Amino acid sequence: MARINSNVASLVARSNLSKTNSDLQVRLVRLATGLRINKGADDPAGLIVSQRLRSEVSGLQQAINNSDRASSVIATTESALSEVNGLLNSLKALVVEAANTGAVSDEERTANQLQIDSAIDSITRISNSASFGGLKLLNGELDYVLSGMASSAVTKAQIFGANFAGQKNVKVDVQTVASAQTGRLFLRGDYSNTAYNGTFQSSVTLEVSGSRGVQVIEILSGRPLSEVVAAVNSFREVTGVSASLLNAGNLSSGLSFSTIDYGSSEFVSVKRLNGPTDGGFFKTFQIANNQSVPGAFSFANGAHAALLAASNRDAGRDVFAIVNGALTTGKGIKLSSQNSSSLSFDLLLSKDFATINGSSTTFRITGGGALYQLGGDINTTQQINIGFQSVAASKLGGTLIGSSVDFLSSIKSGGANDLATRNFTNASSILQTAIDEISVLRGRLGALERNTLDTNARSLQTAIENLTASESRIADADFAAETSALTRAQVLSSTGTSVLTLANQQSQQVLRLLGG
Repeated sequence: MARINSNVASLVARSNLSKTNSDLQVRLVRLATGLRINKGADDPAGLIVSQRLRSEVSGLQQAINNSDRASSVIATTESALSEVNGLLNSLKALVVEAANTGAVSDEERTANQLQIDSAIDSITRISNSASFGGLKLLNGELDYVLSGMASSAVTKAQIFGANFAGQKNVKVDVQTVASAQTGRLFLRGDYSNTAYNGTFQSSVTLEVSGSRGVQVIEILSGRPLSEVVAAVNSFREVTGVSASLLNAGNLSSGLSFSTIDYGSSEFVSVKRLNGPTDGGFFKTFQIANNQSVPGAFSFANGAHAALLAASNRDAGRDVFAIVNGALTTGKGIKLSSQNSSSLSFDLLLSKDFATINGSSTTFRITGGGALYQLGGDINTTQQINIGFQSVAASKLGGTLIGSSVDFLSSIKSGGANDLATRNFTNASSILQTAIDEISVLRGRLGALERNTLDTNARSLQTAIENLTASESRIADADFAAETSALTRAQVLSSTGTSVLTLANQQSQQVLRLLGG
């Protein structure tokens, strides 16, 4: 049959040629762009997944840049703190030299004080000038802001890290569950022979020992207990042990020997070196099992006396407290938590607060700190918040001296602990605290850089490599496959064109039937 109204062969050839040309166009675009997915129609599901992966990669790349920048901030801060450390060490040497009063003249001590003043001014200058990209690093600008902290409960607070977790402030609840104690021994002042009440019945050689050292004291027979108090207290800085009458003005009330400081590392030991091995009339007692005594201890109080156990040595006890629901073990009257992801701190409690079981206080961290975004998603699990404390002389080295906290600035000329006052022990303690604070801060920053920032950058880089490979498998063109497909499409296009030509020519054969 020969029909001319419908050239089916031509239609089939044209349809297939159109498909081949479309396929050819796809191969050319893919080879030109290097991408398998150039528009949504190429692979709708693949497009969605690949764009999500690209977004993740973009976020992670910026997170690596954030980590690198944070490392630069840490390095800048650490270099400034290194200089402060060096100045503090030189100050320590100057104070130790000035304490050598038998070999250092007043003129030399004055010269040392001038050096101390200059070094302290330099520390404050470093605090004010250390910066990175306009951020002041060590003047307290990046420290946490505290509100509602009662000085009667917390003498000094340092917040190293806090997780706000989307909150405007962080509430800090502190409640003591075991009070801090000094090491303490008791000696009776009343005897069966009342003629000796308030005195020593015989000459005694005492060995008084504490965490700072040991001293031997001679007490003659018949001397009042008040002289024992004076003799022990004259060496309190040497031994770390002080003495007092249990009832001021009443020699018969007995004696108390106690450590100056609180904590399990503090101890008091009072031994009689001459006379009976059991001490004879000189017998000291401790409160058994570190029990708490309501009110001031008294031998006259039978309930108090029942708590005693014979001993010539007693150790102190560290404070234990619940901080935001977590049990925190202190050192003396100082609470520390430096490994928590939600809250890291050092709290120096007041003596009145730390020595009472069940005492509680609350304050809030209302802002501040330095927030670092270390992940590709903005949420608290991929952020860290740390505080950079001020290292100005008025903020550094806070040490509890008596009932007040003295700072590094008190060692300057005219201060409560300058060299002219000859409070060398106090000055040395303040400097040691300041050195420890700077060293701990440097250590924390170093640990942050090494264990958090560096490892974060490496892990993110690995994640980027894996995500990029995944995205590539979905969206990138396989050149080997595409070139093969291109060759096939080119051949089909050529043959399709030839076939369409032949199909069109076939219809013209009808003219022969007309004798044309």
